[in-house]
Amino acid sequence: MRRIQSRVEAALDALLPTPDIAPYRLHEAMRYAALGGGKRVRPLLAFAAGELNGADVKRVEVAAAAVELIHAYSLVHDDMPCMDDDTLRRGRPTCHVEFDEATALLVGDSLQSLAFQLLSEHALADECTTQLHMIGTLAAAAGSRGMAGGQAIDLAAVGKSITLPELEFMHIHKTGALIRASVMLGALCGRALAEDEAAQLDHYAKCIGLAFQVVDDVLDAESSTATLGKTAGKDADQNKPTYVSLLGVSQARAFALELREQAVAALDGFGDSGLRLRQLADFVVTRHF
Repeated sequence: MRRIQSRVEAALDALLPTPDIAPYRLHEAMRYAALGGGKRVRPLLAFAAGELNGADVKRVEVAAAAVELIHAYSLVHDDMPCMDDDTLRRGRPTCHVEFDEATALLVGDSLQSLAFQLLSEHALADECTTQLHMIGTLAAAAGSRGMAGGQAIDLAAVGKSITLPELEFMHIHKTGALIRASVMLGALCGRALAEDEAAQLDHYAKCIGLAFQVVDDVLDAESSTATLGKTAGKDADQNKPTYVSLLGVSQARAFALELREQAVAALDGFGDSGLRLRQLADFVVTRHF
C-alpha cells in the first residue's frame, strides 16, 4: 500500500500543473487539494484490479491518477459553504479556507477537466474503443447518475427520515460510483474482460463502495477530529441520515462485515490474482474498527 500510495503521489505531482505556470494561484491551489494526503483507496483499488487483469502499471498509474483527481475535486466542492461547509480536510484547512471560495470552485472544475484530459491523451488500452469506454465510465461515475447525483440526494435528505434502501441508493451513487469506476478502469488497462468477469468485478466494487460508506459513518460517530483529519460528528450535528442513525453502531459494523463477505465471494473465480482486491476489502472494512 505504501509503495502504491507513493507512486500515485509522484504521478499526481508530475501530472498536475506546477505553480510557476500561470495562473499561479489556481495551480498552487490545485496541488494543495490533490497532493499530500488521503488513503488513496481508489488508486489502490485500480492498481489491485490492474494486477488481477495483467495490466501495465504505467497505464494504471494514469488511470488511478485520473480517478483520484475526480475524488479530490469532489472533496473541494463538498467542503464549500454551499455544500457541507467544512473547514478541515486531511488534517489541514479546506481549500476554500486556505485560498478562497471562488478559487476553490475553480480548483474543482480544473481537477475534473484534467482527469479527462489524462484519460484522453495517454494510451491506456490496446483498443481505442476500450479507452473510450474508460472515459465514459469515469464520466458516468462522476455525473448526475453517479457521484454528483448522490450528493444532490444527500443534500435533499438532510433533516428527513429515509429508509435503508433509500440510503443505499444514495451511497451507491455518492460514494460507490467512483469506487466502482476505480476498479473497472484499473482492470480495463489490462486484457479484454469477459462479460461475466466484468460483472463479478463490478459486484465486488459495489459491495466495497457501500462498505466504505458504512465504515465512514461509524468512524464519524465514534472517532475524534484529530483521528479523522476532518470534523468528527458532523453528520449528527447536521441531522443527516446515516447507517449509524438508521441501524446503530453495532448493526452498522455487522452490515459492513457482511458486505466484505459478499465482495470477497464475488472474486471466487479469479483465484490468486484477486489477492490484492481481497486484502483491500479487509482494509476498507476493518480500518479503525
